[in-house]
Amino acid sequence: MTHLLLAVIYLSFISLGLPDSLLGAAWPSMYGQFGVPVSFAGIVSMVVSGGTIVSSLHSDRLTRALGAGKVTAVSVGMTAAALFGFSISRSFWMLCLWAIPYGLGAGSVDAALNNYVALHYASRHMSWLHCMWGLGASIGPYIIGYALAGGSPWNTGYRWIALMQVGLSAVLFLTLPLWRTSREERGGQVPPAPLSLGEIVRIPGAKAVMVTFFCYCALEQTAMLWASSYLVLHRGVPAETAAGFAGLFCIGIAAGRGLSGFLTLRLTDSQMIRLGQSVIALGIAAVLLPFGQGVTLAGLILIGLGCAPIYPSVIHSTPDHFGADRSQAVIGVEMASAYVGTCLMPPLFGLMAAHIHVALFPVYLLALLAGMALSHRRLLRGGRGR
Repeated sequence: MTHLLLAVIYLSFISLGLPDSLLGAAWPSMYGQFGVPVSFAGIVSMVVSGGTIVSSLHSDRLTRALGAGKVTAVSVGMTAAALFGFSISRSFWMLCLWAIPYGLGAGSVDAALNNYVALHYASRHMSWLHCMWGLGASIGPYIIGYALAGGSPWNTGYRWIALMQVGLSAVLFLTLPLWRTSREERGGQVPPAPLSLGEIVRIPGAKAVMVTFFCYCALEQTAMLWASSYLVLHRGVPAETAAGFAGLFCIGIAAGRGLSGFLTLRLTDSQMIRLGQSVIALGIAAVLLPFGQGVTLAGLILIGLGCAPIYPSVIHSTPDHFGADRSQAVIGVEMASAYVGTCLMPPLFGLMAAHIHVALFPVYLLALLAGMALSHRRLLRGGRGR
């Protein structure tokens, strides 16, 4: 039963990744139809992130009340409905409206699943499960690119992903008996009442890990959202081709997390994070330097490879840093901080792209990388993690 539950969690992580890269891949074909500037992708992203912040901050209470299994099943169902709403939207305000349930569904399941895996599985499983997220995120741009190349509108790609999410949601509801009850999940390891936000923030190291997640997810989402536009507007790549090329970033994440699962047998979580940061720096250099399209595409893959071990390693080390009894609460705040980063920083780059130049894309990523590295170093100095 344990192995079957692990397979279900793998499916859940695929469902988390499927929608995450769609907007960036489809936006070069979308914004003209809605009659809005290219920078308005950041507004949709901000609405999604706002919903995830709210649900992440309430994930501790929801998981206590319903259990990780029910939270996951309901959240994936909400995401499926939101994606179908995207596919039938005929105006920009409708996109923003459907972005609300999309964000609310993503935040709770992200925090609940990450804490569940951090408590019950080894570090290698965390990496491999997030590899499944990368697999889902990699599929999305190629589905959009396939639809566009076949002469179909972007709506068709969104509708296909929505149907896939419906299927995954059905599987999750049918397998709810595999999950432990809320009482069994807790195993006596969490406090009798949820911690307040103020109590969590006052925990030593909490602020540093929040900034780490803020910078990491800002970097990841900015790369995912704007790589396609950067290729089209600065490198002159056709929109349908760029949609597929932007998926190289997600392929790098998926492949890197598959490899990371083996590396965790030799390296600690902190070593994995530092390795990832070094590879990101190399990838940004490849995108920044004017050595042609091939080097730029290789740089996107390297950035994805570098991102691969960071998210799962920070999450998996949370019980080590803060204790198993406080890990769900801290991970919820980590997720909220991450989504504040995805809410604020990609739209900020959109403004820079519109009013300065989209060529600043790799410089912007480099600044976020520096912030992430400094805050993680501060976390290690003040914490007890590996």
